[in-house]
Amino acid sequence: MSTPRNPRLTAALSADQLDRLLACARPVDFPEETRLFEEGGYADRFWIVRTGTVTLDVRVPGRRPPVVDRVDAGELLGWSWLFEPYRWRFGAEAMTRVRAHEFDAATVRMLMDSDPGFGFTLDHFVGQMLAHRLFSARVRLLDLYAPHGSGL
Repeated sequence: MSTPRNPRLTAALSADQLDRLLACARPVDFPEETRLFEEGGYADRFWIVRTGTVTLDVRVPGRRPPVVDRVDAGELLGWSWLFEPYRWRFGAEAMTRVRAHEFDAATVRMLMDSDPGFGFTLDHFVGQMLAHRLFSARVRLLDLYAPHGSGL
């Protein structure tokens, strides 16, 4: 079962909204195999990936964390920063060298509160992305762990 690629934030925001968001960004560069965050850690930032690929994984006791999704150029990395208790639901690692725009979560949440239209658009986008990521993770985990012929 294949899933569509992640939606693009840059396509969801108006030019003005994107400009305001990017005004809060700082450029970052991560070498290949850099852990960006760990499942359960405090989610105080997020990224728009400019180049490269990040893999998302989940903890499985007694095993290496399986990769459940990936984030490519143009996609948003991170959604846990938007929902209390602000804890990462996945882990993330740079599969290749990654260049990205990094955002401070608290700053962006304040921007969302001060501009309800922007806040609604970003909330809606993150909700769509979240649904996609959870579906993708479910499919990947079923591929990895469901018994063949189980009907799952």
